[in-house]
Amino acid sequence: MASSEQPITIKKYANRRLYNTGTSTYVTLEDLADMVKRGEDFIVNDAKTGEDITRQVLAQIIFEQENKEGQSLLPIAFLRQLIRFYGDSMQMLVPRYLEVSIDSLTREQEKFRQQMAQAFGGGTFGALEDQVRRNMEMFERAFAMFSPFARREEQPAEPEKTRTSAGEGGEIEDLKRQMDEMQKRLDGLSGKDKT
Repeated sequence: MASSEQPITIKKYANRRLYNTGTSTYVTLEDLADMVKRGEDFIVNDAKTGEDITRQVLAQIIFEQENKEGQSLLPIAFLRQLIRFYGDSMQMLVPRYLEVSIDSLTREQEKFRQQMAQAFGGGTFGALEDQVRRNMEMFERAFAMFSPFARREEQPAEPEKTRTSAGEGGEIEDLKRQMDEMQKRLDGLSGKDKT
């Protein structure tokens, strides 16, 4: 986290422009999101009234991030439950609970990343990743043979085609064998007996 004693002041004007008084430049919501990610502390004041509107601007940043394809963090069930808490007697407890929860997640994130890397990077999923990579390479080679826009220098010479075709036949058999082995493992994990 940034260790600046005073947060940077951002002024928001009526035309929705944001002005960073620390750098004397106009900034965007994306710039403010980057500042948050870097741990830079800031407050946003309405330029006309001087009112602190930091909460609204941060909520707007979250809204923008949630609307980006593949960026959403907030599950629908969570959002619905959060809306239910507004006006409820539990409303005053929710902010503190969320702060404690996110602080705990932040402290544990590195350990969690290592556990995920071990779970998905090695052992069981490592072989699956290798298989997917080989399948993609084979698909790309097959697609290149049928591509009408392939450049001449990318197409292999005639003797290599013969060698590749023979190799692909063995490779396909190898892939079939590996897929059968994987299916047997999956059946064993799910408790099925394959006959």
